[in-house]
Amino acid sequence: MDAVIAAAGHALAHGDILGALKRVALREDPAALALRGIAMAQLGDLERARSLLNAAAQRFGTREVTARARCRLAVAEIALVSRDLNAPALKLADVRADLAAHGDIANATHAAHLEARRLLLLGRADAAQALLQTSDAPPAIPSLRAARQLLMADIEARHMRIANARQALADAANSAAHSGIAALSAEIEGFRQNLDAQTVHLTRNGAAALVSIDSVETVLMSDALVIDACRNVLRQGNVTVPLASRPVLFALLRSLAMRWPAEVSRATLLQEGFGARFNDESHRARLRVEIGRLRTLVDGLADIVSTTRGYRIATRPGRDVVVIAPPDETRHAAILALLADGEAWSSSALALVLGISARTVQRALDELSTAGRVQNFGKGPAQRWITKPLLDFPTLPLLPGPLPGR
Repeated sequence: MDAVIAAAGHALAHGDILGALKRVALREDPAALALRGIAMAQLGDLERARSLLNAAAQRFGTREVTARARCRLAVAEIALVSRDLNAPALKLADVRADLAAHGDIANATHAAHLEARRLLLLGRADAAQALLQTSDAPPAIPSLRAARQLLMADIEARHMRIANARQALADAANSAAHSGIAALSAEIEGFRQNLDAQTVHLTRNGAAALVSIDSVETVLMSDALVIDACRNVLRQGNVTVPLASRPVLFALLRSLAMRWPAEVSRATLLQEGFGARFNDESHRARLRVEIGRLRTLVDGLADIVSTTRGYRIATRPGRDVVVIAPPDETRHAAILALLADGEAWSSSALALVLGISARTVQRALDELSTAGRVQNFGKGPAQRWITKPLLDFPTLPLLPGPLPGR
């Protein structure tokens, strides 16, 4: 490696993008093309960056395994930023193996971080945590330590361990300050502001209030019976009953919990559980069947007691019933929560993360576009959707995927 390439690489590693470009802007050798591609990616010209990196990878010889792997790694990062979550470039196992085998531990660690970020975008926090735990610890490079700590903060927040997430963020901010990379520090600060803005609706004893995400952690650590409408589960301590696949039972349970300790009439349960507009014998018979199923699911945690007018939840003495729900339960709130990160998403990536059809997502995006809440650019497969990032938009309770660790 000549001195100019080494100086350009050093400049990029420390966030001096323009300094790197000044050194390699007029060169066409593969190393210079690769550095220019990375610089263009950091400036936001992703298509130009991808083209330069692919050209560099083709020009490197077959024996230059490490250089080619680094180009593939950079292309994978562009795919991740572009939200091409199923792109072949994001299959990074071979890239990690090549880099590790040739002694490039720093970039092998970066590849593991990219894989973990993809898993987090897909709502697979447990898999991301397992990947970080099995991968080698990052070398003593402040930027890599900061990236690992930021990922751990994200994972802890998704597990609702907010105190641990804040500690990981503080560690990440300290490492980023030592790295001297302003963009990395800004990313960590943005995550902290977003975490501070997280709120949920909490209902206890029939009274609803908007509370911070830190309060949710306290509730989840208590002995209260928690109906979690963010993930559609019933929780008490370390016991979790998933109800995402039983929407009618969850609706009935939530209706009962919202009014606890009072009873709920059969007419109200029929309307909120089944959407029934009137109360007849067939509806009442169906309600009895579903309440029986609900009793079986919550057995050992609580009981569903019949009353003259309807039903109510009976818990052990001294245990509350709490409902936590997202702050925004309007149509398409989950799509807006994903777009709130400020990145440009394709409709196919949104469908993949949310687990719904691309056609459903496209209809939702068209409605949001008509309402002026999102906008798009590009056409065909290159079309992307964006919205103005709002630091106070509560994204965490709206994130897709099952509750981590359950």
